[in-house]
Amino acid sequence: MFWESVKIALDALVSNKLRSILTMLGIIIGVGAVIAMVSIGMGVREKVSSSIASLGSNLIIVTPGAASSSGVRQAAGTSTTLTLKDAQAMAREIPGIGAVAPSVGKQYQLVAGNMNWTSSVQGTTPEYLDVRNLSVESGSFITNEDVETRNRVAVIGSTVASNLFDNINPVGQSVRIGNAPFTVIGVLASKGQSAGGQDQDDTVIIPLTTAQERMMGITYVQTISVQAANAEVVNDVQDGVTSLLRSRHGITGDKADDFTVRNLASVMATAQETTGTITMLLGSIAAISLLVGGIGIMNIMLVSVTERTREIGIRKALGARYANILMQFLIEAVVIGVIGGAIGIAVGVGGSYVISSFAGWKTVITPMPILVSFGFSVGIGLFFGLYPARKAALLNPIDALRYE
Repeated sequence: MFWESVKIALDALVSNKLRSILTMLGIIIGVGAVIAMVSIGMGVREKVSSSIASLGSNLIIVTPGAASSSGVRQAAGTSTTLTLKDAQAMAREIPGIGAVAPSVGKQYQLVAGNMNWTSSVQGTTPEYLDVRNLSVESGSFITNEDVETRNRVAVIGSTVASNLFDNINPVGQSVRIGNAPFTVIGVLASKGQSAGGQDQDDTVIIPLTTAQERMMGITYVQTISVQAANAEVVNDVQDGVTSLLRSRHGITGDKADDFTVRNLASVMATAQETTGTITMLLGSIAAISLLVGGIGIMNIMLVSVTERTREIGIRKALGARYANILMQFLIEAVVIGVIGGAIGIAVGVGGSYVISSFAGWKTVITPMPILVSFGFSVGIGLFFGLYPARKAALLNPIDALRYE
């Protein structure tokens, strides 16, 4: 009886093609929208996570200035409480630290021949390469000797290289940063854009002491990047950094810190939680279409029951029981949900690829939203088909046979 009911349901759908397609349209749009919206949300989540991870693994960022001043966060670089000696003390005294890289930064105009470009110039130490997960594509990175002797050498990002030197190998070429001549000793491998849309390849790295003394005329550092040896000791290292700096800066009791320590692991967790909420919101909004599709199924099934009242009377007169009639119409409603869900999956997956190709947004398609949305489409067909099916099964056979 089951397969006979499936055959009857398919015949009923084929005999009313346009009506069946319009009924399925709500399910198709609903399933497709859920898959597409969730794939966009998952893409945003993955992009944010990879962007934060690209800054460095097990990374702790120390910046000058208290977390708040009269309720307002101080602007970056406005406080001068961190020094190179603070960074050296961290590397020397705190267990569990893999590397420490102090840095300063400023925008400068770069000139090479008749080409010019404005970029961010970072003064730092050799440890910066490992701390920030950078790699050198050609040439070499700055060395401790460069830092000690304040050498005028620079390592440039791929964006700077393409804008200043085009197809020429930049290694060994001269570039003027501000008014000071530098020799390019290396080019960094490309890292692409950050989650905020910033070009991570638009950068120039020079020795810390060169930037401090020859370029900016300062003795403090603006950021200290600390890499923990592994994920298990990140919190211990963060506590150690806080205690050490409070001691070195003479901060006692309830006095506010004159620095801020941020753990990127907690930043990553917050970002994932936020993007997860966005994904759920997008999926929930799209799922409303599934409910609309379910109402469409109920509507068309009620019409079908009315149209086939005489048929139901004949079937009952020939011995069909309550369960037989109920199953026939339930299966018809479920078949609509199954077919609509299958087409909706194709539409959703195809839509995700189209969005990724034309809008340039990263989309991630996973099995879970596909399975959940398909399950909902089948469940909605079953739920909204139950009332019309029960109504058909409860028809009095005598009244049904008299129906015109």
